Amino acid sequence: MKNYFKKTLPLLLGALFIVSCGGDDDYDVSPGSQKPSGSKTVNVNANPTTLHQEYGRLEVPRLKGTSDNLVLIHYTSQYGLNYMVEWDCVKKSQRWTCYTLDSRNSVKNVSRYYGDPQYPNDPDLPSIYRFADDPYWGSGFDHGHICPSYDRLCSSEANIQTFYMTNMQPQYNKFNAGLWLNMENFVSNYIKNRIQNGTDTLYVCKGGTIDNASQILVTTTKGMLVPKYFYMALLCKNSQGYKAMAFWVEHRNEDRSTDNLYHYVVSIDRLEELTGIDFFCNLPDDTEETIEKVVYPNSWGLKQ
Repeated sequence: MKNYFKKTLPLLLGALFIVSCGGDDDYDVSPGSQKPSGSKTVNVNANPTTLHQEYGRLEVPRLKGTSDNLVLIHYTSQYGLNYMVEWDCVKKSQRWTCYTLDSRNSVKNVSRYYGDPQYPNDPDLPSIYRFADDPYWGSGFDHGHICPSYDRLCSSEANIQTFYMTNMQPQYNKFNAGLWLNMENFVSNYIKNRIQNGTDTLYVCKGGTIDNASQILVTTTKGMLVPKYFYMALLCKNSQGYKAMAFWVEHRNEDRSTDNLYHYVVSIDRLEELTGIDFFCNLPDDTEETIEKVVYPNSWGLKQ
């Protein structure tokens, strides 16, 4: 299969998720944080940027790089890069979506998109890799946003793009409207409560497990894969340094909306073991190694 890497302007292309964000107290007192060294950087596992410079962004994990995978990059005319998606053309499924949250794109200027169709096909995805009809209808699963609509209310263009089918994963309603929503709100509120200047950024990478058969819950009658697990990888950065954490959660049809998110926290290293995805690969190797091996939930405001 031909390997398509589609870049469209003005549109942009990301579970676990990865975040980078601000707040001085997050770095000068938190164990496990890493300050920029200022030395010459070494990075042996960075993404090649020959095709697109966006592949070198901090929120982008190591690309799978096979002929069966596309990277879709979505831009907006006003806010630039919106989010990125790696799409498995054989499985017709999103592998991850990544995006950033910062002082510029976290503003609320518009309301949530409602349209017809509510979940349009991604115009950057070649039609041969799409579902002919929306496979979610009648499946018993919600259209689960990966880059949330709520995080892209800066413009109508940015918000509409979050409804593309390539930014969806099938989720039980109790999961989508419960535990997953709480995790999304945690991410949104964390950065919005800590933005102090234009340099504070949260880098996020999220998705559901589709690579291994043992991590697929079911395949629907319309051929749609339902992940057994979902994840979010977060990298937070300001002028003083970096820190990282991840969520890993089983996709179950039960109400866990009152669960303590602390119990779903894992290190980035552990998330990489579970998913086979190399997160934050574009960081300098010494920084990546330091922040990925440990996690301190308390420094993120999560208590046992």
